[in-house]
Amino acid sequence: MEISRSKEVSAEIPNPVQTGVGSSKSLGLVLVLLVVSVAINYFDRGSLSIAAPVLKDELGISVSQLGILLSALFWTYASFQIVSGWLVDRFPAEWVLPAGFFLWSIAECGTGIARGFGGLLVMQLLVGMGESVAYPSYSRIFSEHFVEHQRGFANACIDAGAKCGPALGTLLGGLVMARFGWRPIFLVLGLGSLIWIPLWFKWMPKSQRVPRLSQQAVSIQAIVSRRDAWATFIGHFCSNYFWYFVLTWLPFYLVREKHFSLNRMATIGAGAYLITGFVTTLTGFISDRLIAAGASSTRVRKTCMGVGMGLSPIIVVVALVPDRRTSMVFLLLACMSYGVYSSSHWATTQTLAGPRAAGKWSGLQNCIANLAGVIAPLVTGIVVDKTGQFFWAFAIAGAIALAGAVVYVFVLGRIEPVNWLLDQSA
Repeated sequence: MEISRSKEVSAEIPNPVQTGVGSSKSLGLVLVLLVVSVAINYFDRGSLSIAAPVLKDELGISVSQLGILLSALFWTYASFQIVSGWLVDRFPAEWVLPAGFFLWSIAECGTGIARGFGGLLVMQLLVGMGESVAYPSYSRIFSEHFVEHQRGFANACIDAGAKCGPALGTLLGGLVMARFGWRPIFLVLGLGSLIWIPLWFKWMPKSQRVPRLSQQAVSIQAIVSRRDAWATFIGHFCSNYFWYFVLTWLPFYLVREKHFSLNRMATIGAGAYLITGFVTTLTGFISDRLIAAGASSTRVRKTCMGVGMGLSPIIVVVALVPDRRTSMVFLLLACMSYGVYSSSHWATTQTLAGPRAAGKWSGLQNCIANLAGVIAPLVTGIVVDKTGQFFWAFAIAGAIALAGAVVYVFVLGRIEPVNWLLDQSA
C-alpha cells in the first residue's frame, strides 16, 4: 500500500533535469533573462512614482489623485492574477510571459504621451494587465525546471531584480527628469525593453508537460481550502503593503518631507533598493546551502520570513527622527530586513504547490497580495492629506509588516510538497 502511494507521489512531480533545460549553463541563462524581465517590470512599475513630484505640479493633480494613479496599476495587476495563473497552468509559461511583457512595454511607452489624468489612468491599467503574467510564470518555470535547493537562490535573484529595477529607475529616472522632464523616460523605457523578447525566444526553456498533470489539474477550491495557502496569501499581502508603501511614496517623501533634491533623492532611493536586493540574494544563497546540507526547509524558510518581516517595522523611526542622515540609516536597515524576508516567500509557495498547482497557487496568492498595491498608495495619500504628515502612514506600514511576521511564524505549517493526489482523494 505504501509502495503504491509512494509511486503516485513521485509520478506527480516531474524531474526538473528532464523537463527541457539540460545543463546548468542553460538554467543560468534562463535565470538571467528572468531577472532582467523582473527588473524591467519593476522599473516600469515604479517609474510613475519617480515622476510623481514633477508630474503632480505639471498636470495639476492633487495628492489624492496621485494616490489613485499610483494604485491604478495594481487594480488590473491583482485582478488578472487568477487569469494569469490559469494561463500558465494551461499553456506553456515560456510563451505566456513574453506576451504579457509586450503588452506592458507598449503601455509604458503610451504613458509618456498621455496628456492628462484619464490617459495616465488607462495606461497604468494596461501596464498592470501585462505585468500580471510575470510571477505565475516565474513560479511555474521554477517548479518545473529547478529543484528545491536551487529555488531559494533563484527566487532571491528574481527579488534582487525586483529591487534593482526600482534602484536603476530611481537613479536614472531622477537624473534624466532633472534635465529632460518626465516624459522621455517612459518612451525610451517602453520601446527599449522590447529587445528582451527575441533574446527570450532564443534561450527560453522548453516545457515537456507530463500528461497526467494536465489531466488531473488541481482545482482552485482545493488550494483555497488549505490553511497553508491562506498563510502565504495573507503573509504576502502584509509584506506587499510594506514594500509598495516604500516603492510608491519614497521618492515623493524624500523630496517633499526631507527636502532632498531630485538628484539626491535618486541616489538615496537607488541605494535603498540595491541594498535590499543584495541582502535578499545573499540570504537566498545561504538558505539554499543550509537546505542542501540537510537543514529543515521549514525552519530555514520560516526563520527568514519571520525575522525579516519582524524587523521591518523599524522603518517607523524614519518619520520620527528629524536628522536626515540618521533617518536614512534606519531606512536602509528596514530595507535590509525586508531583503532577509523576500528571499524565501516565493520558494515557500513553489515547494508547497509543486508543478501541478504552482500557476494557480501563485496567481491566487499574487491576486490577494497585490490588493496591497491598490490599498497602500491610496491609504497613504488619504492619511497624508488628512493629517498633513507621514508619521501615521509609516506606522500603518510597520504594523502590517509585523502582522505578516506573525502569520508566517504561527499560522503557516510545515513547508513540504502537498500530496495533491492524497489531498483530493481524502
